[in-house]
Amino acid sequence: MPKRLGGLLLALLLGCGAARAEAPAAHLELLTENFPPFNMAANGHDYARDAKVVGQSTELVRELLRRAGVAYSLTLRFPWDRVYRHVLAHPGSAVFSTTRSAEREALFKWVGPIASYDSVLVAAPGRSFQLASLAQARDYRIGAYKSGAVSELLAGQGIAAQATLSDQDNIAKLQSGQIDLWATSAPVWRHLARSAGAEGLQEVLTLRSDPLYLALHKDTPDALVQRLQQTLEQMRKEGWSSCTAHPEHC
Repeated sequence: MPKRLGGLLLALLLGCGAARAEAPAAHLELLTENFPPFNMAANGHDYARDAKVVGQSTELVRELLRRAGVAYSLTLRFPWDRVYRHVLAHPGSAVFSTTRSAEREALFKWVGPIASYDSVLVAAPGRSFQLASLAQARDYRIGAYKSGAVSELLAGQGIAAQATLSDQDNIAKLQSGQIDLWATSAPVWRHLARSAGAEGLQEVLTLRSDPLYLALHKDTPDALVQRLQQTLEQMRKEGWSSCTAHPEHC
């Protein structure tokens, strides 16, 4: 083989190898939970796959991955603690909708924001609370969602909450007087209360507002993260909204 041709073939092979090494992952294992209206099972159950998973964030993430040319599987599971720990341990996986807290920052790679929500304290009907800060709620019995961002917020303030595997379980505990306050998320708690037929619950304190993200396993290639972030920013410039396409999810 002539030296020139051999050199050209070698350069092509090396170039192909470099392209493969730099190419973003071709497939993501997406996981989520019931967190309405952002992500939820169409039938309200605690397990759903692919098209049976709906919600504002779900529609946005679907469109994001379609535009970025990334194949994926999508599973909604219960409880959140299981979903969260799975993504921590499995390369090629990602979870949404997730708060990007200081405690979680180094655990994942992040794309977003994809939505936003408020952390709040909720009381049962007829209960009166005059709270100006979380510190003033320290002496009350507070229920929260295990491994949720609101639970982490309480723990960071040295407040021990009664943790449940399902945030909806806190509604019954609140109504029965087992807890005084429910540390949860808005507008999520309103959807959960409607599903449970619970009326008259009231927000008594907003703790903080946070954006929500798509959190990818920390070993996700930077090229993929950058592609997704750039695609999301382009969608925002276009004014893309899942509420326009699917108002029933909003």
